[in-house]
Amino acid sequence: MDNEKYMHRCLELAKMGQGNTAANPMVGAVIEHNGKIIGEGYHKKYGELHAEANAINSVKDKYLLNKSTLYVNLEPCSHLGKTPPCSELIIKNNIPRIIIGTIDPNSIVAGKGVEKLKNSGREVITGVLEKESAELNKRFFSYYRQKRPYIILKWAQTTDGYIDIVRDKKQHDNTIWISNNISRVLVHKWRSEEHSIMVGTNTALLDNPRLNIRFWNGNNPVRVIPDRKLRLPSGLHLFDKTLKTVVFTEKKVRPGKNPEYVSINFNDNMLEEMLKVLYNKEIQSLFVEGGKMLIESFIKKNLWDEARVFTGNMEFKAGIRAPVIPYEPIKETYIENDRLLIFRNNILQ
Repeated sequence: MDNEKYMHRCLELAKMGQGNTAANPMVGAVIEHNGKIIGEGYHKKYGELHAEANAINSVKDKYLLNKSTLYVNLEPCSHLGKTPPCSELIIKNNIPRIIIGTIDPNSIVAGKGVEKLKNSGREVITGVLEKESAELNKRFFSYYRQKRPYIILKWAQTTDGYIDIVRDKKQHDNTIWISNNISRVLVHKWRSEEHSIMVGTNTALLDNPRLNIRFWNGNNPVRVIPDRKLRLPSGLHLFDKTLKTVVFTEKKVRPGKNPEYVSINFNDNMLEEMLKVLYNKEIQSLFVEGGKMLIESFIKKNLWDEARVFTGNMEFKAGIRAPVIPYEPIKETYIENDRLLIFRNNILQ
């Protein structure tokens, strides 16, 4: 039970890096000696020191390391990246026992860290809170196992099942808010936790969204927009150059940095092509906020991992019908008068 206790602490620490570590995972590390935590740390930001190094550096009496146990929720890396290999750092500091939550899915590591530690004479135990460790880094695992970003679908619908009224192209910035103010703040928090965010062409045109986190603190996601015919006007908020923006089109375009235009084939494999580009850009997660056609395309193709659906306290009686998830929700909660359902893709579990 002590192993699980300290691993729970690793997971708590790891979550403190949420929104700042991509394309790296969230990792926390704890160093225990005689039933007492003498050091701990987490991976704070991509490119900076890993959790194991921060934990080791936090130990005041380094002499105790050779009599201690290191706990970490993800296998220590064994390769030289932006920082030195953590497995070598552990060996160098003579830590004799290492408890690991789950093996790293990245083929560059994938058991090699454990092998290096064992070959150096260390005792290594894996699989402690393995399910919880994998769940915490579901974006990282999806990226390496499915070769695409972790995909979250989000929308708000009325009590009678509509996602919007029928609007024409003249009704710019005429968004009708279905969810309440607290729910909208929550959505901005969610945005800060994801690597990229996408809306469809019609949503971009009619709602003129910013897709930023102005109601929250943290990192803004990369904005992703499909615009087949390049019909979106340059005056939209999405093209204000304040955030990294990627536009997919079938047109041949000149290279540019922001917005970055990427030419793809707008055929039946359009989504797969877009996800391949995002994967090659090392984007771990994609938050899809609408509209109906885009979300339904992801559902139809079974290219989604999670869905978050708000039901607000209003009726439209007519309009654009909301998408439908073919599974029962795994969680239901209320945010004042908004009902929030969370779905997971059962096929992928």
